[in-house]
Amino acid sequence: MSVLATTPTSLVLVRHGESVGNVAASRAEREEALVVDVTTRDADTPLSERGEDQARALGAWLAGLPADDRPEVVWCSPYVRAQQTALLALGEAGLDVPVHLDERLRDRELGILDRLTWRGVRARHPEEAERRRHLGKMYHRPPGGESWADVALRLRAALGDLQRREAGRRVLVVSHDAVVMLLRYVLEELTEDELMTVVRERSVRNASVTRLDRVDDAWRLGLFDDVAHLAELDATITEHEGTGDTGG
Repeated sequence: MSVLATTPTSLVLVRHGESVGNVAASRAEREEALVVDVTTRDADTPLSERGEDQARALGAWLAGLPADDRPEVVWCSPYVRAQQTALLALGEAGLDVPVHLDERLRDRELGILDRLTWRGVRARHPEEAERRRHLGKMYHRPPGGESWADVALRLRAALGDLQRREAGRRVLVVSHDAVVMLLRYVLEELTEDELMTVVRERSVRNASVTRLDRVDDAWRLGLFDDVAHLAELDATITEHEGTGDTGG
């Protein structure tokens, strides 16, 4: 049996558009606040107006792809900002494809550090700030939350199901910044050092496109964090790190 008969042919990974949580987190950092002023659950935090514009620009990009390059199915985080991004983009593109929600594609859970800026972490949980410094991004698990390694583990499970269900298809995955990074880690079989080198060099911008193609029985990176589609339509390009995960 051929490889393409047992796996997707390509995966296009998209971070959600800018959310109101992203805006609030950036404002909290500027104001040197301890807490991000967001009242919704992380799962319920919607897109900002700029995020909606970014999602529509993504849809215009999808509409401009050759027919044999457009996604045939969407796998999406169930978080509101990811669902809104997917649905706005598909509507703009005029694409009627299945959308599969999978909680394993959700954002990283921060536990007791949820809604805290890095300044807030150091002020309220100095022992966790020290543990984070010692263990590093990959293996620090805040109480009640997840490490990056934990997220990678659930993504491996999700990818196993995705590859079985979507054999031979082009798949659009709409998710979150850490998830995009960790999907690269899993699919490209990166080491921790290789992953952290990428993380230090750049973030995953809102509504950016990362593409991996199946070539010679391996996943090959074709695009990473590409925002040319936003620039073409004068949609604002925004860069927001995940809250609670900076400064160390």
